[in-house]
Amino acid sequence: MDHISTDNSQQFASDNYSGICPEAWEAMAEANHGHATAYGDDPWTARASNLFRDFFETECEVFFAFNGTAANSMALASLCQSYHSVICASSAHVETDECGAPEFFSNGSKLLTAQTIDGKMTPESIRALATSRGDIHFPKSKAVTITQSTETGRVYSVDEVRALSATCRDLKLHLHMDGARFSNAMASAGCTPAEMTWKSGVEVLCFGGTKNGMAVGEAIVFFDQALAQDFDYRCKQAGQLASKMRFLTSPWIGMIQSGAWLRNAQHANAMAQRLSGAIEGVPHASIMFPVEANAVFLVASEDHLEQLRTRGWRFYTFIGGGARFMFAWDTDPARVDQLANDIREIMG
Repeated sequence: MDHISTDNSQQFASDNYSGICPEAWEAMAEANHGHATAYGDDPWTARASNLFRDFFETECEVFFAFNGTAANSMALASLCQSYHSVICASSAHVETDECGAPEFFSNGSKLLTAQTIDGKMTPESIRALATSRGDIHFPKSKAVTITQSTETGRVYSVDEVRALSATCRDLKLHLHMDGARFSNAMASAGCTPAEMTWKSGVEVLCFGGTKNGMAVGEAIVFFDQALAQDFDYRCKQAGQLASKMRFLTSPWIGMIQSGAWLRNAQHANAMAQRLSGAIEGVPHASIMFPVEANAVFLVASEDHLEQLRTRGWRFYTFIGGGARFMFAWDTDPARVDQLANDIREIMG
């Protein structure tokens, strides 16, 4: 077999670049002994599901998917009929980066987008969209989806989520949370997972494991269990029912029991703070949004950004409008310092 040559230097274009954390890897290895019943009827899946109930301090229905696009799309499809609409931020992942999957899985539910400055929805923006039209010629609003943390690295406070859920209840809308970086939000928010979700009115959460140190896998958690009716059939139809389910669920056991879910997020957030602190005051660079999770958005001239690229740095500029740097569970502080030094040299 030919040797695969790769450049293993850390980049910050995406937290998906990182590998698997030891706790998730060891849990998968532990499940890799002998045979076990397929399609989720195994001890690891049952144990992981019960751990989520302890984690959120409530009875809930838990399902597992391979990735966030499927998790979000199936969850939203379970809340809507094809003639309904889902309200989201204009920068939301379901709108900008899921290739029409939410519409596809729901057989046509329309996404209604609210313009936001920093990716955070407000009660006013939800109400404006939900009440803009009530005639039969326009899809009826049925659900709201918020991203925690947002695509711009902002974190909703518990009070903000409660205000959104109060508006949803008033308008008879379901509330879904896209938690691809839920762990990073929790590391920043200083509250319990229960307080951030069902105690604040969230009915369905898609809890991301991939960006937090797992190889693959998202958990779909229904706090309103009635909404989960027949969701197992939806997972099967969508190709999300893993035959060897224990390898999708056992990493969650390692992550939750060891506390790695929070440690990993705390480290990633700290690395974002490390970069933002190191480049504060650089004359020809500014940070677009408050750094609250594991993202830093840098505003600089295209010439300066090209110089960063020339030095080997990778980053995206189509998300949020600035150069986005994402930090992962295994980010090396020395590598962050290298990036900071290059930014200071080029833009200072």
